[in-house]
Amino acid sequence: MAIPTFGFRSSRCVRVLAAAGLSLSVLALAGCASQSASSSVYTYGQAQQEQIVRYGTVVSVRPVTIQSNQSSGVGAIGGAALGGVAGSAIGGGRGQILTAIGGALLGGLAGNAVENQVGKTQGLEITVRLDNGETRVIAQAADVPLSSGQRVQVISGGGPTRVVPM
Repeated sequence: MAIPTFGFRSSRCVRVLAAAGLSLSVLALAGCASQSASSSVYTYGQAQQEQIVRYGTVVSVRPVTIQSNQSSGVGAIGGAALGGVAGSAIGGGRGQILTAIGGALLGGLAGNAVENQVGKTQGLEITVRLDNGETRVIAQAADVPLSSGQRVQVISGGGPTRVVPM
């Protein structure tokens, strides 16, 4: 009794599909691990923790880019896997091996570049003069509009410092 192959070149096609499926799974899991610099996001460990509130006035606000400080490597690994699979589909013999290696290298570089772009967030650098005369500078995500002269609360303790409008 013959096993139907459904038109696939059995072992090669199965390897390609398996590698593609694995790469997509890894990329999907990586998307679940996100960081936030928002003044409105608390981690589970920061919830129900006492915070210190100080009052002040915004002196200046300037746009900044907040970049993730560490790469997970998932972009490079996923890109290399997909590039290697795509490269292995080209040519035959030694040429196929070289295109697979080249595809993996180029895919890894492209995947790393994509991950670095995804790790960027638009933010604000906010300079606040506290009511006690001290000046503080806090960078956070640009998800809450703030402007010079605006009264704010500076919330800190047990995690990141946040600037929120009053």
